[in-house]
Amino acid sequence: MLDRIERARRRRPVVREERITLAHGSGGRATQTLVQAVFLDAFRNPLLEPLEDGATLRLGAGEEGVRVNLAFTTDSYVVSPLFFPGGDIGDLAVNGTVNDLAMCGARPRYLSAGFILEEGLPVEDLRRIAASMAAAAAVADVQIVTGDTKVVQRGRADGCYITTTGVGVIERPVTLSAAAAQPGDAVLVSGPIGAHGAAVMLARGDFDIEAAIASDTAPLHGVVAGLLDALPGGRVRTLRDATRGGVATVLNEVAAASNVAVVLEEAAIPVRPEVTGVCELLGLDPLYVACEGRFVTVVDGEYATRALDALRAHPLGEQAAIIGTVAPEPAAMVLLRTAVGGTRVVEVLVGDPLPRIC
Repeated sequence: MLDRIERARRRRPVVREERITLAHGSGGRATQTLVQAVFLDAFRNPLLEPLEDGATLRLGAGEEGVRVNLAFTTDSYVVSPLFFPGGDIGDLAVNGTVNDLAMCGARPRYLSAGFILEEGLPVEDLRRIAASMAAAAAVADVQIVTGDTKVVQRGRADGCYITTTGVGVIERPVTLSAAAAQPGDAVLVSGPIGAHGAAVMLARGDFDIEAAIASDTAPLHGVVAGLLDALPGGRVRTLRDATRGGVATVLNEVAAASNVAVVLEEAAIPVRPEVTGVCELLGLDPLYVACEGRFVTVVDGEYATRALDALRAHPLGEQAAIIGTVAPEPAAMVLLRTAVGGTRVVEVLVGDPLPRIC
């Protein structure tokens, strides 16, 4: 089985479908194939090829004769419904882009916002979304400095879609990459996983389930800064926010890019009981359920405890945990040691059991 999986991963990505499906936007294997076979193939360049959460731009000398290091990222938000417990599409759009910049080790500074509005959207809903974005920007200490608005016919846009682009300043000498993990490293998560995806799913009202679950959407650059300041340069290898595809997909990307194995301990992975309960009722694995205020980091194993202390010193990292280690083999795979003593392979799903969650 392992040989079959390894052979499959070595093949050049090919989109076999003739038309786009929802799976292509899920963040899973179908998304990865689409991005690599279509977009990376068309736009290939050294800044794009790493396929990180954002591009790192090293610009020419500034006024003081030093180079300016910037992070640059963009993302689109099509969440349904627009409003859900703990947040809405507005603060999600701000926090999501702020977090992508944070995963580059940057301090977020400026955002743009593009709106595609559907004919018939209540103006009061748009005001509420804009107010939510303004509040989230204030909390994150960023400014929305430019944007665009388009309106499409009724029935063409699910109310509102938002695209945000962000620019941040990289103030520390860091090199962060999914390809930087090494055997002996430790894997940490900044808090309980799966709350955002579960909250959005329940807000749709498709299931007769009631649970007090709110989205974990939040800006992460503060807790990331604390982590980077606590460890010497080079000891934080990787930062990834666990959005579409969840923790499982993020760690598969790390394992493949670094050609290592990631070994997780199921009992160490923090999941709130209410999220676990909903996932069990619906046959979902929390490892694949999206977060919007949690990130995964790989750090030098010798500094695992210091990294954990740094995360827990911040309010958004109080329930951080060490959830696994990096091993040399089996390369490009994620394994889970279960609570009952077995081991299973954690693969990337083709699609997402919860589409349209961001």
